[in-house]
Amino acid sequence: MTAVWSNSGFLSKNGMSLEYACVGPDPSEAPTIILLHEGLGCATLWRDFPSKLADATGFGVFAYSRAGYGQSDAASLPWPLDYMTREARDALPEVLDAIGFNRGILAGHSDGATIAAIYAGTACDPRVRGIVMMAPHFFTEEMGLKEIEKAKAAYNSGELRERMSRYHKNPDSVFCGWSDSWLHPEFKAWNVSDVIGQIRVPMLAIQGRNDQYGTLRQIGELETRGTSNVDTLILGDCRHAPFLDRGEAVVAAIAEFCEKLELVKTTAPERT
Repeated sequence: MTAVWSNSGFLSKNGMSLEYACVGPDPSEAPTIILLHEGLGCATLWRDFPSKLADATGFGVFAYSRAGYGQSDAASLPWPLDYMTREARDALPEVLDAIGFNRGILAGHSDGATIAAIYAGTACDPRVRGIVMMAPHFFTEEMGLKEIEKAKAAYNSGELRERMSRYHKNPDSVFCGWSDSWLHPEFKAWNVSDVIGQIRVPMLAIQGRNDQYGTLRQIGELETRGTSNVDTLILGDCRHAPFLDRGEAVVAAIAEFCEKLELVKTTAPERT
């Protein structure tokens, strides 16, 4: 993969083109926040959140659209039911290397939060000094699956598809890959909670009290299984996207988390 760092563009991974956007200092100059989007998200759908994060922290902020999302090349259907684990294991390490990631945090939303947790718990990457998880999923919940069924009905009616087509060049691939995985009968048994106990860096977990896709049981799992420090922020008047519903509070919490980690003062670890 070719090293990249500019405002926006595409990077190449195993012959596949992935859309990216970034703001703030180069990874050689400051820590970097890697943004990992939700199951129907992409780099563009972070909206102005990256620039607000960069302003509040002084860190660089990098977001990319996973294969199949946004303007990235399509991913083959059907997705494997362990697609989040595969993203953390196979794709994310290559992206981090491609941008010259030296040190920083992973900050994910929904599926992206789960990917961040899996990577932090399994990769033992010394460059990752902490993780932020907004509305993470570690196991399925019936209320969340019912909400996905509602989303599928909205997509089939054309309303949701029209909205998604503004941001994804192949919305059918995105939606079907995501919904068919979560609604697959075997996915009800999906559970990656074991990874929590393997995370050795500080964590910040953020969730809305009105999250329609997951309950506070997900955060409770972090608090019960976590062996590293876990800070939590539970927000009222907030659904599944805290960075949109309660953006100021989320940016402030992440900035405080980054300041506590004192990443700016830390020299980059040696790679072996």
